[in-house]
Amino acid sequence: MKTPSDINRRDFVQSAMLGAAAFAVTPRFSFLSTSSKEDVIAQIAAQHDNTIKMLRDWIALPSIAAENRGYPQGAEYMAQLARDAGFQHVELAPTAGKPGVFATLDAGAKSWLGIYYMYDVKQYDPAEWSSPPLEGRIVEKPGVGKIMVGRGATNTKGPQIALLAALNAFKAAREKLPVNLVLVCEGEEEIGSPNFSQIVFKPEVAAALRKTIGVIIPLGNQDLDGGVQINLGAKGVVELELVSSGEKWGRGPKLDVHSSLEAQLDSPAWHLVQALNTLVQPDGHTPAVEGFFDKVRPLSPALRKILEDAIPKRNEAATKKALGVERWFNDENWHDSLVRLVSQPTINIEGLVGGYTGPGGKTILPHRAVAKIDMRLVPDMTAKGTLELLKAHLAKRGFGDIEVNMSGGYDPTETVPDSKLIQAQIATYRKLGIEPLLWPRLAGSWPGVTFTGAPLNLPAGQFGLGHGAGAHAPDEYWLIDSTNPKIAGMDGAVRSYVEYFYACA
Repeated sequence: MKTPSDINRRDFVQSAMLGAAAFAVTPRFSFLSTSSKEDVIAQIAAQHDNTIKMLRDWIALPSIAAENRGYPQGAEYMAQLARDAGFQHVELAPTAGKPGVFATLDAGAKSWLGIYYMYDVKQYDPAEWSSPPLEGRIVEKPGVGKIMVGRGATNTKGPQIALLAALNAFKAAREKLPVNLVLVCEGEEEIGSPNFSQIVFKPEVAAALRKTIGVIIPLGNQDLDGGVQINLGAKGVVELELVSSGEKWGRGPKLDVHSSLEAQLDSPAWHLVQALNTLVQPDGHTPAVEGFFDKVRPLSPALRKILEDAIPKRNEAATKKALGVERWFNDENWHDSLVRLVSQPTINIEGLVGGYTGPGGKTILPHRAVAKIDMRLVPDMTAKGTLELLKAHLAKRGFGDIEVNMSGGYDPTETVPDSKLIQAQIATYRKLGIEPLLWPRLAGSWPGVTFTGAPLNLPAGQFGLGHGAGAHAPDEYWLIDSTNPKIAGMDGAVRSYVEYFYACA
């Protein structure tokens, strides 16, 4: 795999001084002499400090749907970012939940590109972080470079700011964008996008999206080895909680009582544990819900070939190191674990909460226990159908009293590789010296099916250079200035969007 040389701010400054459009100092990053593009690219380094400030300010304003925090300020701030970047029409889009943002930028170009943003982020515990999660502190990460640490830095405010900075570079260079843009943004992605369709299917929004070649979500798509993956789909998801309580069960206490009474009372907590144990087979891994695999569509021959071609190019040792693991499920080999990652639906326990969890013991018998669950779905499973299977499974096994509260979710998504949206990504990465890795399906989830499904039936996927890590975890970060010659810093990420806009024209 070819990888880019030092894609960082120093190279951009040097390139601008030399009056060249080269992405780095090596010849393979030279481009045809087009002064308009050179002017835009020169602005990337010139605006570097402002771009970093934009990201720090964006991190400082969190919107956390699960905590109802930062609303409507998050949507309003997102709308202002769009206006500042040159979108002529910007409006808040009310929903039954948190508001979204809809914006258009008409540059008079022939083609339109859709962009998906989320302005919400995951919760955080400051005690788990090495620096305040809303500070956006820049620190040195050995072997990587200068990183900005903050909640939402990589998921996805860093990539979002990189794309907006690309638009600012066009503005500063007084150059017209080569493609028109439609922006749709939500504030509930981290709780399963329960109301996103209310934004997308507003008549004026749907009409604007129908003009596009497809929709991208900005993403820092580079591994530490410089590799880039193009996902041709993503798993769907159902997020829910299972609640066992004495009130609903009709057994056990209706309030916390002394643990000595376990001798004569039923335990709602054990009731929940027993219910959870029925959801997977004795291996503790494979879903055991009746009918769970009935609608799983095997990978097509074309997708299977893409997968088999890609697996030898994946680095097992680096992946294990990044994940902090030593072996795969059932001691499978690397090949089989990747096939499973792409093709298998899952039932996962995100968290268990019940009774007393503080210092020391409290010797109580809790009256209530909760399990946070997510289920990842593959085609042709549906979120609604899978939820009903889970409910039926619990009822059949004597756990019909357990509350099943779905908080959000959506179906899987798929996009064909020969769509203009994907072909433009391939062309852009190659132009920047990277041979991208086609991958059948992202194991994670995003609400791309809102675009790829009926009635829009548009291509959708992720795009971008740059690197980040720690999504949903403490010390989440986004790479600002790279010291790793294989991966792009912030300016390289900005450059990738400039090039992609031209490729989509």
